[in-house]
Amino acid sequence: MGYDGIYAPLAAAAVRGRAIREGLPLPPALGEKPLGALTEEDMETLLDLGRAWGVKLYRFKRGHETLPRVKQILGFLRGVQPESLLDVGSGRGVFLFPFLDAFPGVPVTCLDLLDHRAAFLEDIRRGGVDRLTALRADICAWPAPEKSADVVTVLEVLEHIPDVQAAVAAAVRIARRYVTVTVPSKEDDNPEHIHLLTKQVLTELFQNAGCGRLHFGGVPGHLILIAAIGGEA
Repeated sequence: MGYDGIYAPLAAAAVRGRAIREGLPLPPALGEKPLGALTEEDMETLLDLGRAWGVKLYRFKRGHETLPRVKQILGFLRGVQPESLLDVGSGRGVFLFPFLDAFPGVPVTCLDLLDHRAAFLEDIRRGGVDRLTALRADICAWPAPEKSADVVTVLEVLEHIPDVQAAVAAAVRIARRYVTVTVPSKEDDNPEHIHLLTKQVLTELFQNAGCGRLHFGGVPGHLILIAAIGGEA
């Protein structure tokens, strides 16, 4: 795998963050330079080290930004220009990495329930993506301040959550302007999908959370919801 087809700065940050966490040897210049000051040669050296250490660089492969559901959410966000983002269930970065690449100035907090995924994302922050905060947390119980994130993204996540009403209520409480949601639009054979969230079901969930300004769309296989908070259109 070449390095042209990946989000190289994010991958380099992950390599550097892992080296810092595990005490792995890095040339001083590569450990101390700001991420944005790394040359192409620096980046290649870091990525070569990461490959030697077994860092899974394929996780940073470009292309997810062209997935229809990701493309639509990114297009919406370009229109509203969020000041901050909370990404719930960031997982393997299918949406997160394209967002970080496309919105280089926006602070992002990402939540994940799994320790290894939160640790992986924390390596990226530790390696130089200072605007990223990675937490192992459950959105249903996370004590974030009200309206503390400009936009909340909950993408391919709600169908996994047992108390889906609590998750929706939390997202609405935390969001200042919008909550964006994608869910599968039909039954599938994924045993981790415990809800089929139709337009009617999502409408009820968000209305119960005090949010009725809902805009639905979709792409093949996925339902998309933009929930406007307060006076947003």
